[in-house]
Amino acid sequence: MSGVVSGFTVIFLVVALGYLLGRTGSLGEHASSVLARLVFFVCTPALLIHSLATSDLSVVFSSTLAIASASALIVGAAYVVIARLWLRRAVPELVIGALSSSYVNSVNLGLPIAIFVLDDASFIAPLLLFQIVFYSPIALTALDLTALDPVAGPGGKRTSTLKTALVPLRNPILIGGVIGLAVSLVGWTPPQSVMEPLNMLGQASVPLALLTFGLTLTGVAVFKKGQSPRRDIALASVMKMVAMPLVAFALAKWAFGLTGHALFAQVVIAALPTAQNVLVYATRYQRGEVLARDSALMTTLVSIPVIALIAATLA
Repeated sequence: MSGVVSGFTVIFLVVALGYLLGRTGSLGEHASSVLARLVFFVCTPALLIHSLATSDLSVVFSSTLAIASASALIVGAAYVVIARLWLRRAVPELVIGALSSSYVNSVNLGLPIAIFVLDDASFIAPLLLFQIVFYSPIALTALDLTALDPVAGPGGKRTSTLKTALVPLRNPILIGGVIGLAVSLVGWTPPQSVMEPLNMLGQASVPLALLTFGLTLTGVAVFKKGQSPRRDIALASVMKMVAMPLVAFALAKWAFGLTGHALFAQVVIAALPTAQNVLVYATRYQRGEVLARDSALMTTLVSIPVIALIAATLA
């Protein structure tokens, strides 16, 4: 349990720092937007290239990848169906909600838990690969095509169908993931002079995302009626912290026959809270920002007792 406490302490301290910076106005009124764009366009692509280029793909392509992928897609799809039929949300809000319900915090909380609770950091690599190389591009493509008018571009100018179709291919997250995976597949090791800057920029991705999260809390009443989509947040939080661990348990135990520590690890991974990356995406497209922010906060708070319960039950 010390690893769980340590991981959450890191998150809360950095988020608190972001909140204090926002309260004092030290970074200016547009700080959250600027930092979100920096994470989106620079730091996260660098993290992907470095992480995937240095990963052992034999470890990445494992049962963990299959279970994490299937559980996230099942829960995300279920959220879309429920929120569409019940809440009547538009596609961009459905995408952000689906990510909030199934996109887990795999780095800043996942890594400490993998190391100190699961005793194996390799559990995170398949999850990172799925979320960044596969899941994020799908979600970002949907946002690229729906969050902005696909017919009228900036200034109301019409754009061609070809240009609209090519928009997702210019997404930096997708580009970084493809480059990193390609480098790993061909077995090429880039020179240290290239990898070190990528590593430096990539390491800034998580703390900057957490600072952005803290900045967005400044001057805003969290879960306030009339400002916060409470039903969306409640749905996303329940799907993330209840449905996703249950789906992962069912898949790991009955589809893959896992038992003991391996089963415990899959359920803990699924019970990680919503990643701050979702807020970065929401801020970038200016859709579902409050939903992403409040869902990340709610699931982070709830995940502490949930992971403790899983540890007491399965460990």
